Amino acid sequence: MTRYLVKRLLFLIPTLIAITFITYAMVRLAPGDYTKLKLSAGGELKEGSVSKALVEQERKLFGLDQPVYKGYFLWLGKMVSLDFGTSRKDGRPVLDRLKETVPVTMLLVMLSILIEYIISIPLGIAAAVRKDSLFDRGTSLLLFVLYSLPSFWVGLLLILFFSSGEYFNLFPLGGWISDWAVSLPLWRRVLDISWHLVLPAVVMTYGSFAFLSRYTRANMLEVINKQYITTAVAKGLSSRRVIFVHAFRNSLIPLVTLMASILPALLGGNVIVESIFSIPGMGNLAFEAIGTRDIPVIMAITTLSAVLTLLGILIVDIIYGVIDPRIRVER
Repeated sequence: MTRYLVKRLLFLIPTLIAITFITYAMVRLAPGDYTKLKLSAGGELKEGSVSKALVEQERKLFGLDQPVYKGYFLWLGKMVSLDFGTSRKDGRPVLDRLKETVPVTMLLVMLSILIEYIISIPLGIAAAVRKDSLFDRGTSLLLFVLYSLPSFWVGLLLILFFSSGEYFNLFPLGGWISDWAVSLPLWRRVLDISWHLVLPAVVMTYGSFAFLSRYTRANMLEVINKQYITTAVAKGLSSRRVIFVHAFRNSLIPLVTLMASILPALLGGNVIVESIFSIPGMGNLAFEAIGTRDIPVIMAITTLSAVLTLLGILIVDIIYGVIDPRIRVER
């Protein structure tokens, strides 16, 4: 196991380099120059009060005066020492901005994944056990209707009905914590954060119920038809034991595989949710950085997202051996 982990961790290095280089090249080669646009918007370039030397000074500060490959290796050398530089927008260290936004996003993502699996897996199991029943057909229809609804539209409707006060005023309009909650005891702060994240978590999870529950249903049906399940039933084992011990455990591997793809999907979907609910997370930060061509922030978010995704894939491979002892990860 140790040898396998070392090999996989070493393999992450060239993969991470490839991801970050492609991202850096795309940002650098995109048309337009944010420095000139910013100065032009303020009128400095038009009035001639800002010389070309100031533009070149900022370009040199962020390595934009170098060819793409040289600029990338300059960034890579700093990144190895966890120096992501300063933001082009406000001059703050990028790490400080990440420390403010990453915990918010990861809390929302982990909560969403937990809700998705807690709801989707029992629905899939129940639909498989009651195949072609009214429950199976009804849940299929409902889940696919939910899957077809755009997340931004659902988010706006939830705000209108449950936060605006026009119909109900049950949840906060936006943010992830109340301004006055800083002075509250820990348990009340946790409740306040949870109350703020109810609607964002709903928007991030409802679309995943369809494919996760249908995926669980399909895997369960495939396993239930196996001969060893028939043998377990013939031996007189209870239906609950047959379903949850014999059938469900053998259908877990495809569900675990999905976990590696859910994390990056949720990180990407955060942009819409955080914008609608005014949550100061990585999604809002990434959207702002792309609009202002803030290369240090873009590269920091890309690196962190890539590392989380690659580690998620590695953890899934290790979980395979825990679920099914016949799988040996070294092989």
